[in-house]
Amino acid sequence: MPYKEIVKKYNLPQNFINRELSWLEFNRRVLEEALNPELPLLDKVKFISIFSSNLDEFFMIRVSGLKEQIDANVIEPSIDGLTPIEQLKKVEKEIQPMIQQIIDYWKNEIVPELKKNKIYVCEFDELNETEQTRLNDYFKKEIFPVLTPLAFDPGRPFPYISNLSLSLAVLVKKPNGEKHFARVKVPSILPRLMPISDIINNEKHKRNGNGSVKYIWLGSLIKRNLHLLFPAMEILEAHRFRVTRDTDLELQEDEADDLLQVIEETIKQRRFGTVVRLEVESTMPDFIVDTLVENLQITRNDVHIIDGPLGLSDVMKLYELPLHDLKEKPYHPVIPKIFEEEENIFTLIKQRDVLIHHPFQSFNPVIDFINTASKDPDVLTIKQTLYRVGSNSPVVKALIEAAELGKQVAVLVELKARFDEENNIYWARELEKVGVHVVYGLIGLKTHAKMTLVVRKEIDGVKRYVHLGTGNYNSTTAKIYTDLGLFTSDEDICADVSDIFNYLTGYSEQKEFKKLLVAPITMKEKFLKKIYREIDNVKAGEKGHLIFKMNSLVDPDIIAALYEASNNGVIIDLIVRGICCLVPGVPGLSENIKVISIVGRYLEHSRVYYFYNKGKEEIYLSSADLMTRNLERRVEIAFPIEDDKIKNHLMKTLLHVSFKDNEKAKLLKPDGTYARIERAPDSKIVNSQEWLMNFAIKENVKKNKQKI
Repeated sequence: MPYKEIVKKYNLPQNFINRELSWLEFNRRVLEEALNPELPLLDKVKFISIFSSNLDEFFMIRVSGLKEQIDANVIEPSIDGLTPIEQLKKVEKEIQPMIQQIIDYWKNEIVPELKKNKIYVCEFDELNETEQTRLNDYFKKEIFPVLTPLAFDPGRPFPYISNLSLSLAVLVKKPNGEKHFARVKVPSILPRLMPISDIINNEKHKRNGNGSVKYIWLGSLIKRNLHLLFPAMEILEAHRFRVTRDTDLELQEDEADDLLQVIEETIKQRRFGTVVRLEVESTMPDFIVDTLVENLQITRNDVHIIDGPLGLSDVMKLYELPLHDLKEKPYHPVIPKIFEEEENIFTLIKQRDVLIHHPFQSFNPVIDFINTASKDPDVLTIKQTLYRVGSNSPVVKALIEAAELGKQVAVLVELKARFDEENNIYWARELEKVGVHVVYGLIGLKTHAKMTLVVRKEIDGVKRYVHLGTGNYNSTTAKIYTDLGLFTSDEDICADVSDIFNYLTGYSEQKEFKKLLVAPITMKEKFLKKIYREIDNVKAGEKGHLIFKMNSLVDPDIIAALYEASNNGVIIDLIVRGICCLVPGVPGLSENIKVISIVGRYLEHSRVYYFYNKGKEEIYLSSADLMTRNLERRVEIAFPIEDDKIKNHLMKTLLHVSFKDNEKAKLLKPDGTYARIERAPDSKIVNSQEWLMNFAIKENVKKNKQKI
């Protein structure tokens, strides 16, 4: 059957799970980690923060997108058959119980458990007299000067409320009896959870004499001292509220003379996006809620009434406490012994391909690769793509040093990396100052590929070395995201990487590549061909098997191809951390497809694509998820693993162990919900991430013994 006919055959609403609802199911799995009784206390707190932060971003990007469609009178349904209004209603229906659950859990389970461990999260009235006095003094000296009460009356317009800021809605009464409304912003430059010992004793994270540590909500301290902001007035009421705005940037790149300048301006506009959510304390009376609703130009449907703290993402502050007995056992990534066998990293890579699995193995070899290249007198050129590099990047510092030493350095800095734009602008300017050739990407495309190319002059001529990865060149996230990176000097792969850099920095129209799959040029077409090849093999009496690991599966063409493969007897095993729009396990549609999701200590981020190919197994690692945006609107790469030892390692460890996971893995059901994987009473508990940590340590120990 022709490809277009196959897509049409499966293009029915019942064959797809709604993208937004699937994402909410992912965040529900994050919530379930917070609720996990087996987790140490501060790890539960960490997952509460992650759940809340995820939800903030969901409203800023996805809910705002739905509301924009509704405002534009879009009635066309998504591929799953739901109109924007229907999606928004279902989203709210799913979100409300989760919010209530996490607030109840925080108040009734976490706060008492923190108290048992002598960690107190307090409102002002819960403190003793000495603490209150000291905090009031601190308020007058350190907080009062930065507060700006903003009145709202006929002479002063309703104040602007910035995105995710916490505020106090204050009702005051003048001596003449007139009542007025004012807003006081809780300053974001101060921590929302303030350690009282820091203030009173000036000792960071220090427990008190009785072994306790106390925090106060900053909003509570401000609320207690409002009389200082409104002298000679009576404070009638004060209630906290929090606003979420649309932060999705819309860039007219084709009309931009200077993309960097346009993005800087657009970031400023982000603060003024339309309001998509208003969170208010449950104690706030209706007339104040109505005042906010009217002036923020929203409806009551946009209001979330919270019977607890607003913005629980801020409780990550508690996770910083150096209380290791209340956290999972710390893990220190190992440096593979192979990097100690050769003094020169280029000699090592010339001999063999080397795979690194983060965070089980250290990110240091990647930094060392770039550092060595920057200092090596034989290195002529370094080229790299940067997407999210972090605020204190050793990678960028090495590139700056390389340029200062006279090497030719070319860097593509993706300015459109959402929520990292300001950071990337800073680094782009720092790189430009030292003469690095900085480009900002292609019009209409984000560059999401992770590549470093080093060109080195050697005795037998110029030699190229590359590092390719599934994750960002970010030393911080490399400790908490699972990612894979490959060092290779394979001539075809290096030639492909050179061609891609020419495509990014010049006017190359390269359409064919020797070994890499490149989006938006060849990747989607090649993936589809490889899926259909498995179908042809099964029809010819061979076995067909696909194993894909990714963050999200959304693209309808890929999903249709997987349905067709399933219906022709191809066995399909999918590991999809987040959004999955494919419906698994349906007779006549997807009965040969199994989907699991793993949410655990580390964020699953690596993308692995396995094709059985009549026993001539192919494995590709990639920066790309199987989403239309990745395959058609981003520059992405998928690179082959050709070394048999590395292939076996990926199959026997990462992929095999992931499907053995019966602790952190959940099984996707046809109705879009997830269920725990049934564990036989006498079966061994397998946590894939724990297994991989132990495996990395054991492998290094074994190699040490072999050396002895």
